Amino acid sequence: MTSYVECISFCSITGHSASTVVMNGGGAHYHSEEESKQDGGGDTDGVEDSNEQEVIVIQDTGFTVKIQAPGTEPFDLQVSPQEMVQEIHQVLMDREDTCHRTCFSLQLDGNVLDNFAELKSIEGLQEGSLLKVVEESTVQETARIHVRHIRDLLKSLDPSDAYNGVDCNSLSFLSVFTDGDLGDSGKRKKKGSDLEQIDCTPPEHILPGSKERPLVPLQPQNKDWKPMQCLKVLTMSGWNPPPGNRKMHGDLMYLYMVTVEERHISITASTRGFYLNQSTTYTFNPKPANPSFLSHSLVELLSQISPAFKKNFTVLQKTRVQRHPFERIATPFQVYSWTAPQVDHTMDCVRAEDAYTSRLGYEEHIPGQTRDWNEELQTTRELARKNLPERLLRERAIFKVHSDFAAAATRGSMAVIDGNVMAINPGEETRMQMFIWNNIFFSLGFDVRDHYRELGGDAAAHAAPTNDLNGVRAYGAVDVEGLYTLGTVVVDYRGYRVTAQSIIPGILEREQEQSVIYGSIDFGKTVVSHGKYLELLERTSRPLKVQRHNVLNEKDESVELCSSVECKGIIGNDGRHYILDLLRTFPPDLNFLPVEGEELSPESVRQGFPRQHRHRLACLRQELIEAFVEHRYLLFMKMAALQLMQQKNNSPEAAVPALLSTENPDASLTWYIHKTPLSSSPDLTNPTLTCLHQDPKSREVVLNACKAVGSISNTSFDIRFNPDIFSPGVRFPEDSVDDIQKQKQLLKDAAAFLVSCQIPSLVKDCLDHSALPMDGATLTEALHQRGINVRYLGNVLEFVDKTPAKAQLEHFYRIGISELITRCAKHIFKTYLQGVELSALSAAVSHFLNCFLSSFPDAVAHLPPDELVSRRKNRKRRNRVPGGGDNTAWASLTPSELWKNIVSEAQSYYNFTLENADQVVEKYGLQKITLLREISIKAGIQILIKEYNFDSRHKPAFTEEDILNIFPVVKHVNPKASDAFHFFQSGQAKVQQGYLKEGCELINEALNLFNNVYGAMHVEICACLRLLARLNYIMGDHHEALSNQQKAVLMSERVLGVEHPNTIQEYMHLALYCFANGQLSTALKLLYRARYLMLMVCGEDHPEMALLDSNIGLVLHGVMEYDLSLRFLENALAINSKYHGPRSLKVALSHHLVARVYESKAEFRSALQHEKEGYTIYKNQVGEAHEKTKESSEYLKYLTQQAVALQRTMNEIYKNGSNASIMPLKFTAPSMASVLEQLNIINGIIFIPLSQKDLENLKAEVQRRQQLQESGKSMEELTVDGPLELEDKIPMDVNVD
Repeated sequence: MTSYVECISFCSITGHSASTVVMNGGGAHYHSEEESKQDGGGDTDGVEDSNEQEVIVIQDTGFTVKIQAPGTEPFDLQVSPQEMVQEIHQVLMDREDTCHRTCFSLQLDGNVLDNFAELKSIEGLQEGSLLKVVEESTVQETARIHVRHIRDLLKSLDPSDAYNGVDCNSLSFLSVFTDGDLGDSGKRKKKGSDLEQIDCTPPEHILPGSKERPLVPLQPQNKDWKPMQCLKVLTMSGWNPPPGNRKMHGDLMYLYMVTVEERHISITASTRGFYLNQSTTYTFNPKPANPSFLSHSLVELLSQISPAFKKNFTVLQKTRVQRHPFERIATPFQVYSWTAPQVDHTMDCVRAEDAYTSRLGYEEHIPGQTRDWNEELQTTRELARKNLPERLLRERAIFKVHSDFAAAATRGSMAVIDGNVMAINPGEETRMQMFIWNNIFFSLGFDVRDHYRELGGDAAAHAAPTNDLNGVRAYGAVDVEGLYTLGTVVVDYRGYRVTAQSIIPGILEREQEQSVIYGSIDFGKTVVSHGKYLELLERTSRPLKVQRHNVLNEKDESVELCSSVECKGIIGNDGRHYILDLLRTFPPDLNFLPVEGEELSPESVRQGFPRQHRHRLACLRQELIEAFVEHRYLLFMKMAALQLMQQKNNSPEAAVPALLSTENPDASLTWYIHKTPLSSSPDLTNPTLTCLHQDPKSREVVLNACKAVGSISNTSFDIRFNPDIFSPGVRFPEDSVDDIQKQKQLLKDAAAFLVSCQIPSLVKDCLDHSALPMDGATLTEALHQRGINVRYLGNVLEFVDKTPAKAQLEHFYRIGISELITRCAKHIFKTYLQGVELSALSAAVSHFLNCFLSSFPDAVAHLPPDELVSRRKNRKRRNRVPGGGDNTAWASLTPSELWKNIVSEAQSYYNFTLENADQVVEKYGLQKITLLREISIKAGIQILIKEYNFDSRHKPAFTEEDILNIFPVVKHVNPKASDAFHFFQSGQAKVQQGYLKEGCELINEALNLFNNVYGAMHVEICACLRLLARLNYIMGDHHEALSNQQKAVLMSERVLGVEHPNTIQEYMHLALYCFANGQLSTALKLLYRARYLMLMVCGEDHPEMALLDSNIGLVLHGVMEYDLSLRFLENALAINSKYHGPRSLKVALSHHLVARVYESKAEFRSALQHEKEGYTIYKNQVGEAHEKTKESSEYLKYLTQQAVALQRTMNEIYKNGSNASIMPLKFTAPSMASVLEQLNIINGIIFIPLSQKDLENLKAEVQRRQQLQESGKSMEELTVDGPLELEDKIPMDVNVD
């Protein structure tokens, strides 16, 4: 790919970019990259103080108005003063009885309301006002919109848009398992009266130990989706557009339809409405038919002509409005499904029209206009942000434009690769071509002008866009007023990487040299600087940890920069200061950048670094920089404190010379790390030590500590990096030699910190289960949160392999291996696809999947002969698709060759040795279905949903009919809702301190603000709803918990994907709340669904499976399915023992649950055996006096008595035969309450019974700790997490282990 400005030499435009996977997964794992906004134009200053008052501004009380539409009774509508009139229009177009009207105005006392007016600004509009819906005369545009809307209504239950990944539709299957809305059924069936009718038997493939992993249940068929056919055909007529004489009669356009009754009709859309005309397919007669059925809406017209339409349309709309809104609202970014059934391709005039206009780069509904993306993106950033309502408005606008831009850029990138866009330099070879479509600039990820020759050629050109996107994201998050970045989206599609960027005004008319007034266009040979840019970038330097530094230009003059040399500054014709090519925003990763004559620190060398990477653009992640600086801040504080203490004690070695070795301060400082614990928040402006400056001795202490940790200032802690160190071609002035030496050392320390601290801490988190990756995406997220790049995956796996507790990390190791293999396969697939022409795409993809996953030894590709013939003719075509070569080399790939390549790719890219290529899957215990899911998601492949036989040695698993589609994989910036995020964090903090009610209010507030910025659907709203549901549940409002959690599940399915690990978790939470609401069969269905998804995503051998199986086992115990219950509980016990160690409290609890089921079955010997195991663990772990140990001991006594009683009875029977007098034994089914109590315990919710006196003491204690905390003293974490107003129970939200 060419640098944005590099292309200017030819046509002045730019192209680089960077990456974040569309869905950042992990709703709960928010990281606060945006918190470093000290200099960001005061965006978050004083948020806490001002928010409380400002929230009131948003929540003006709503009021009710009456709406009168033609032909319906007046109805009431609740509105809010902030709404626009247009929003009432939307509501009416969605309501069952008014949905068929689109062309109307709203009138109050005869005055037409302006669509874009806010309700509060309308005079005379108040509680109880009557708004009349008045039909307006139609024009061509409104007629088109009407036809589109009717088509949308007819398709509203049809899932094909979700399967095809269009219009931000996506799948959701929750309603299949809950039989509609949970809220109502909650009222219908109360407690377990329906035990008899529950069929609890799960499908065979869900049972523990089953090796079958079917694919079809992933997308259960929803009975609502059997489409109600209202019309056979609705399409534009071939008689369009109306001739001049008909135009003057008011004809706007003609439609052609076939009704269900097989009646072929031709309809005129005119200014007065729709009517039947007399045209047929071959004769044009626009005169009205008799009768003409003139109607204002198509629905009214068709209802008169076709009885089937009338009946089915009514049913369809009833069903549509009964669906949960979250099943049909569009998501902000497109989610693609990697599997789909065979969907019928139907005639669709709107889809055909969209396909046509999108080639022209027009936006729908804005006929003949393209959007000025750059202007929209920059104007939204310039909106005011002084108070909360202004910030909300600004963030909503930024988010909306970003999601629209991402969608347009994705469409454009696909059009470019599919060959539907003409290049702006058509004479050059395809790799070098650049494109403009819909005011977006597109370039391909190839090194076309040897721009990256010294940095790694094509590999560097492929990595540069994602680095650039990370830079755009970082500068966007700091949000400095007056500094602008380009809209940037990176799309991987059909083996090509396309960078889409907004266009700087005027850049196309200028020469490159005039444009760039800051930075360098040739990697540092010529460098220029600019005062205004230095001033703007200085404001980003603290949050981004970038050091201001000097470099030499070609005349050996010193030039000052506050970014890397590649970062270019261009002032657009709009007068804005743009920065672009941000690929080196973060410092280089020396572990992957061998430099002659430079020795890395011993920690890195021990791990085999430095290693040669594919390219020289390997950077450290922003998360790593943050963690490293925080780590250094702790060292700095501890060191200063230690020296001050030594001064106080006048100890002889006050200078601590040993600690000042700047070679590797981490090593030299660790020995006293456990003394003097101090605040760990690296608030860089913290004046903690400023008081020391008065006293020269103290000043020396600070100076020493600063030197030791590599601070750039001698008077306070301030670590920043020079991103140009080790850049080839960049030279520094003589006088900065010391500083450069310091910076080199800092980079070596940061690289060592990654391997010696961050990787071990990730593995530790996985060992104690605070990080629980389930698939490739969640593993990548766990790595990235700790600042570990995925190129370190081989090192992480090696570290796990050498860990003594390797057995407890087996799940992590397996997921890591699977991720490593699929990433290697993706690298190979990328180049493989570039050599395939479009007509052979499905054959090539199925052949690749066969080589990758099928057991068929000689997978042969199908090359239909007729396609070979046509390929000769195609040679003459001039404007060929990039890489549309005439080669069929892809067909010669064999399974053994592919696996050989995967093994060598693992070695060269990840430095990881995969042993014996042909048995990799068996050796590491991988599941082929999991590998198929991972490669499909990573490469954007969509396959037919059916059962694939991977093990057959006689025929390949995939045929070309099984490959349904190739989707783009899109990386873009995710703008954040900062105020909502602060509320969410404060709410979480309150909850952790035990103030549940206040926490709940704050989180509700956060939910409102999130909705305000993101609309209804977003991963962060999902996390908000999950937490709210948990709080509702703990505070005893089970019904509300159910409603919020249902929304969380639907949203997770829609925005993350139906089988994303987070969705699986949401299903488990929902099952618990269903059980608490007495909906036992639904709870079981949800748990079975979660288990199926988990088997598919990561297999049975995973610590989270133990929790899921304990839940299933408990519910089955509650409905007296003892044998089934035991299968799940014993599996949970085995998994817990494996991953938590046989002496863990989780294992003790598992033993107790199994014992309870054996007791219900009257198998007392087995029950005793398990309970004894549990008792022993409790006794050894928490001591005899602990209440858990006592409980277990009591239960053992009870079991012994029962066993003795049973034995007596048996003896009596043996002795006296049939006339024995038998005491009836009590076999009781467990009470629902006791099952629920155990469910709460295993899911980390414990209710502690408390007396009134305990409550008073607890309140006093919490208040005392609160005051302590406010006065700044350190305080241990509060363990209780409860609403202090509840009468007799305080719930805690804790984990058992």
